[in-house]
Amino acid sequence: MAKYLMLKHYRMSSEYMDYTPMDQWSPAEVDAHMAYMNAFADKLKDTGEFVDSQALSPEGTFVQSGGRGRPPVTDGPFPETKDLIAGWMVIDVEDYDRALELAGELSAAPGKGGEPINEWLELRPFLDHAPCVDE
Repeated sequence: MAKYLMLKHYRMSSEYMDYTPMDQWSPAEVDAHMAYMNAFADKLKDTGEFVDSQALSPEGTFVQSGGRGRPPVTDGPFPETKDLIAGWMVIDVEDYDRALELAGELSAAPGKGGEPINEWLELRPFLDHAPCVDE
């Protein structure tokens, strides 16, 4: 078995997908999306492939240590994670092909008008051992 992280993103460039942001959906459309996500997780619980999942708030802060004392709080030099990551799901599956299959299914969650979002998901395997440098 191998663990994978599936990351859902809040925003995606229109060059990659035609997507209406969730804050422009009706309450019923949001409920349908969340029901799909919950049913998907329940299905994976039944197969033993579900590990954990969370939806994330759009609010967040980048923090960088400034040395001694209190670290400064900044918006950071990069796009903020709060602008990118809407939530995640961890799965534990037999192989990479199964992880791809599940990510494709999750990508089809309904959005505005009940149509599948077909959103891009980031699929990343867990690191099973620390990388080493050959000397």
